[in-house]
Amino acid sequence: MAKIKYKVCVLTVTYANRWQFLEQVLKRVLSFEAVTQVIVVNNASLYNVSSHVAGLGDSRVTVLNNEENVGSAGGYKQAIDHAMVQTDADLVWLLDDDNLPDEAALPCLLDNWDRIDAPNDKKALYCLREDRLPHVKIARGENPRRYYLVPDNFMGFSLFNVLKNQWYKLNDIFKRPAAYLDKVTMPYVPYGGLLMHRLMVAAIGVPDERLFVYVDDSEYTYRITRHGGRIWLIPACKIIDIDKSQGLTYQKKAFHSHLLDQWGFRTYYAVRNRMYFYSRVAVKSPFMFKINKKLYLTYLLFLSLLSSKQKEYNKLLSAVEDGLHEKLGKVNQEKF
Repeated sequence: MAKIKYKVCVLTVTYANRWQFLEQVLKRVLSFEAVTQVIVVNNASLYNVSSHVAGLGDSRVTVLNNEENVGSAGGYKQAIDHAMVQTDADLVWLLDDDNLPDEAALPCLLDNWDRIDAPNDKKALYCLREDRLPHVKIARGENPRRYYLVPDNFMGFSLFNVLKNQWYKLNDIFKRPAAYLDKVTMPYVPYGGLLMHRLMVAAIGVPDERLFVYVDDSEYTYRITRHGGRIWLIPACKIIDIDKSQGLTYQKKAFHSHLLDQWGFRTYYAVRNRMYFYSRVAVKSPFMFKINKKLYLTYLLFLSLLSSKQKEYNKLLSAVEDGLHEKLGKVNQEKF
């Protein structure tokens, strides 16, 4: 067997009853020669994860069992801590339990790792997920700032960008899709598909457990950018989401908002954590942020009255205020 240049530790977090997805991911990553360890954090799944993993017959996989769900933030923190202390891996590759890598994904990442001339604590690589339209457009040359860190936006709304966004949409209709670039930079990315060196982990630390779920990955990976590093999206390295994320299957309806129609614990954490993160990294003018906030919340109030979602609207207001005032952590059910 050829000598392995880089030892890669795969980190994933699972919950509920998702063995049908996790099994596929584990079998794929275990097929890669460079993978020397796999750490699975079991967030109180409804079945015996350790028993199912043992059935694969591969000693490279370690399961860390939690009696309660500590969220993606707590789960990845646990996995990263374990990898740094208990393994000798050079690189960690984060994958959600439904992120199925392409058969050439890891060799492709490692090849690009060598091609990109930057210190190990100043670069990270990310796989393309083609069900994420903004990622696809960025991979084809679109400016990431169209989607990320729009100044003073509130939940994606910015008064100054209304006409610009309409022009973007019109232009998208007539513009022919360009070919993928070899690599492009992103300000931050989801956990799933991220490859980074242990020296990067030493520089940026671990995820913030207080965020629990949603946007915790944005906050965590943006530390790479703030640290002076660069996250490179490599379009040739692909992963497929074999389960569909919330929101991707939502059907738009007149006088409705997905924020109100899909209100629940996922939406609460997504709204709260987005408020926390964006208010700290994207607000350039507090006055314009307040204007955007007032306009968008008025719009949602109008929709809530038309769609009989006033209760959901009031809970959304609570989530907004919790995020802006750093009231984080796992919350009680009444918030939902």
